[in-house]
Amino acid sequence: MVNLGCLDLNPHPVRAEDLEHPDELRVDLDPMPGVDWSQIVDVAYVAREVLDEVGLVGWPKTSGSRGLHILVRIAPQWSFREVRLAAETLAREVENRAPGLATARWWKEERGESVFVDFNQNAKDRTVASAYSIRPLPDARVSTPLIWDEVRSIRPEQFTVLTVPGRFAALGDPHAGIDEEVGSLDGLLALARELGPAEKAPRSGDGSGRRMSVMPLIEVARTRTKPEALAALDEWKTRHAAVVPALHPADVLVDGMRGSSSLWYRVRVNLQHVPEPERPPQEELVADYDPWAGKEWPGQPGP
Repeated sequence: MVNLGCLDLNPHPVRAEDLEHPDELRVDLDPMPGVDWSQIVDVAYVAREVLDEVGLVGWPKTSGSRGLHILVRIAPQWSFREVRLAAETLAREVENRAPGLATARWWKEERGESVFVDFNQNAKDRTVASAYSIRPLPDARVSTPLIWDEVRSIRPEQFTVLTVPGRFAALGDPHAGIDEEVGSLDGLLALARELGPAEKAPRSGDGSGRRMSVMPLIEVARTRTKPEALAALDEWKTRHAAVVPALHPADVLVDGMRGSSSLWYRVRVNLQHVPEPERPPQEELVADYDPWAGKEWPGQPGP
């Protein structure tokens, strides 16, 4: 880890002997702004209920940030596409059982103050922090395995580099038995057929094929760093102070976007809670960083 410069480790859900068939389905409960721990826990227990009904065992752990992960050991018999479909089906069923608390909506602006059941962490290129990884936060939190009986009573901030060694010495590893609970995806895939395809977002009519948001979104800035993004957001709020009180926590979207070699940041505001006559128009971006400027790649069209 020192040589790699890593704080945390993010393993892929496969074993070395078979890189095409995951042996783990991962449930990532990702809270939107304004969501507290008790709501995450409520959603976790709904997810556990669904897993139980399809014959799977979920093993909870803190993400090391604000959320919760549930790991599910499965036989390495299904492709990444099938595992992702199973996870998406689980997410949809959790949303069906806990509307308003949980969401499987892919587009961030449509989630509201809910817990996103992030099924895309099961895509082939995605990873999550491993158990006992130290996360890059000021308090050096640790992604910590739990037992279900303690999920409701603990808080993620309890588990740090200072506290987890003593916990492990006293309790051992709560996930020690995970490899003895290998399950099948047959139940979730049968449920996928029952639910049918997920609803798709409408597309723009300009021929580009781009998704058309159903929310009144405006873009505020594109920046190289998160501090720059937050500064741009503050500038926009100063310009439009009259509408700021109407915004809900989840209406402000600051997203890390994948660039060619690093993240860049996009700032948007969802004006759904602002009365339509009072909504600011789309303006020139406060900052307009181009992550692709100066980049060249084979086949790039000429000027």
